[in-house]
Amino acid sequence: MSLELFSLAGKTALITGSSRGLGRAFAEGLAAAGASVILNGTNAERLKTAQDEMSAAGMKVKTSLFDVTDEAAIKAAFDTFDQTGTEIDILINNAGIQFRKPMLELETADWQRVIDTNLTSAFMIGREAAKRMVKRGHGKIVNIGSLTSELARATVAPYTVAKGGIKMLTKAMAAEWAEQGLQANAIGPGYMLTDMNEALTSDPKFDAWVKGRTPARRWGKPEELIGTAIYLCSDASNYVNGQIIYADGGMISVL
Repeated sequence: MSLELFSLAGKTALITGSSRGLGRAFAEGLAAAGASVILNGTNAERLKTAQDEMSAAGMKVKTSLFDVTDEAAIKAAFDTFDQTGTEIDILINNAGIQFRKPMLELETADWQRVIDTNLTSAFMIGREAAKRMVKRGHGKIVNIGSLTSELARATVAPYTVAKGGIKMLTKAMAAEWAEQGLQANAIGPGYMLTDMNEALTSDPKFDAWVKGRTPARRWGKPEELIGTAIYLCSDASNYVNGQIIYADGGMISVL
């Protein structure tokens, strides 16, 4: 099989929540594979820093500042892409937040905030991207799920529900858009060494639990998701649709 199948040269990728963490890793990985990358976030300073650093490394990168939970802002961003002749070939729905609290103490507003950021945003942005992709007859959408797309853990109910929803949203996208030439798939990371998990990695008890529960006996590194992302964004996966690939060190494979 030719390695050209994995090339992203000539493709433009929009990655939500990509000024840092997993999103930044995806952006750098796709850029290294030849894609032009559009970074997204709500912090202009952080986006500019990420853009400058990636540009200095020779990567093709732009930014798009909008809140993934704001439908009007999403539509405005895609209108701008249209007006500037920017065609989104690849969308990675990565933006997400976490909120930990037992369900008996969980406020509805906090539940909704997590659902909106982690799940509804993927639908809204995916819909806008797909409207353009369907007209062109091709496109790649990669939604970021989690091992909690399969497994539940106490105190993170809204996150678990959102990531379970990502799994089924991905299947729904494939069911509706595959005939038009789109591929929609998902990646389910396990426990990763990211800013969002910093409180957990520094907790000796939780750190020991993760390492004991994961067959690989360690946390994952953001860069270890890049290969899966490139595969799902490239022509190498043109007949793969509606799937979620878990990169979790084997956690969901064992009791």
